[in-house]
Amino acid sequence: MTVLVAPPRSRTRAWIGAAVGVVGLGVLTAALTPARSGGLTLTSVALLYLVPVVVVAGVGGVWLGLAAAAASDLLLNWFFVPPFHTLAVDRRDNVVALLVYVLVALVVSVAVVLAARQRAAAVRSGIEAQLLARISTEPVAGGSLARLLGHVRETFGMTGVALLETGTDGIERVVESVGTPFDSDDASLSASAGADLRLVAQGPALFAEDHRLLERLAAAAARTLEATRQAAQAAELAEVDRVRTAILAAVGHDLRTPLASIKAAASSLRAPDVAFSDEDREELLATVEESADRLDDLVENLLAMSRLQAGVLSVQPRPVALDEVVARALLYAPGAGVRVEVSDDLPLVLADPGLLERVIANLVSNAVRAAAGGEVTVLGTAAGLQIIDHGSGIAPADRDRVFAPFQRLDDRRADGGLGLGLAIARGFTEAMGGTLTPSDTPGGGLTMTVTLPGVRT
Repeated sequence: MTVLVAPPRSRTRAWIGAAVGVVGLGVLTAALTPARSGGLTLTSVALLYLVPVVVVAGVGGVWLGLAAAAASDLLLNWFFVPPFHTLAVDRRDNVVALLVYVLVALVVSVAVVLAARQRAAAVRSGIEAQLLARISTEPVAGGSLARLLGHVRETFGMTGVALLETGTDGIERVVESVGTPFDSDDASLSASAGADLRLVAQGPALFAEDHRLLERLAAAAARTLEATRQAAQAAELAEVDRVRTAILAAVGHDLRTPLASIKAAASSLRAPDVAFSDEDREELLATVEESADRLDDLVENLLAMSRLQAGVLSVQPRPVALDEVVARALLYAPGAGVRVEVSDDLPLVLADPGLLERVIANLVSNAVRAAAGGEVTVLGTAAGLQIIDHGSGIAPADRDRVFAPFQRLDDRRADGGLGLGLAIARGFTEAMGGTLTPSDTPGGGLTMTVTLPGVRT
């Protein structure tokens, strides 16, 4: 990262330039005075005196350079122009030489200062162009604004930088910040970043050129913030579109499957030319009932997910016993192959009984499908409730993805599921202040652990 190093303060440079002038002119005068009788010409001495004048101008600026030029002219006249040790000049050509020397010294001082300023401006412009190009070419991502503020902080040597936004209530709030936190009222620097946006920083004072760059960077921060928000909106729209597509697919397949079974069974029962035995009739009625239950589960899952996403889920927590909730939950979940090990002396948990029943039912149903006929265990401990299966398990990389709505890792299943069971289970658990954590089952499979707040005594 290229850093703009601010030059020393003007007062410090002035003292350094003055010291260089005093020492340089004094040493040069002491060294040249004994040599004036050795044939050293006035022109040679004048050229040597230009050296400290140029140095003083480069270090201390044009005004100190002019002062050094005037002082060197007086020293030249006093020590090297006859009659010595007076300011009088006995020859006209020496007067011309002194005047030309002063003029040359003045021109050289100004030229040195201007060249130094142009060189510094060129270096600064190159650094600014490089910094702005880097910012403009970086792709917009979640941390783009923080990286830009980090560039500002490193470039100007600030301890902290923040972007503030004024809300509709007139209160400024921090959108993003980097470095050491500080109060915006104590900010040493401030630059407008557009409507309702302000870039503030804490650190050393800046020069005029740095202020202009800071204003450009503040505008870049505003553009980055807008691009980040647009990207977030685009991601939200993409998620909405994905959910809409998944719902349409569910309506087109998962909901139609049980409806088709109900219609086929009902049509068969109503056929006037077919005589069914009592056993066949019971089988068709069971098909109708099973398909209706599946349809009810699908619709209930859709409604539950819509409440979760809309943030209107009603939660009424109260102390409940895990063994009672598990017993009721298994009435709505497949019971075959499920072993329950939940003692009646476990500590009470703080939960909504209806939501917790749904969580357990969804987890058990998912475990039964994953176990593919194997045993599923519901284990209650003081630390929480575990639903354990010995199926194929879930790879660690997929454990977050499996909780996404309408997500089924095995899309070849034709069990009528929408891929909402685990998403609803986690959403309901978190709504009750708990956690749902997947882990490996020893020997293979998946263990879902539900942890809920305990009842305070």
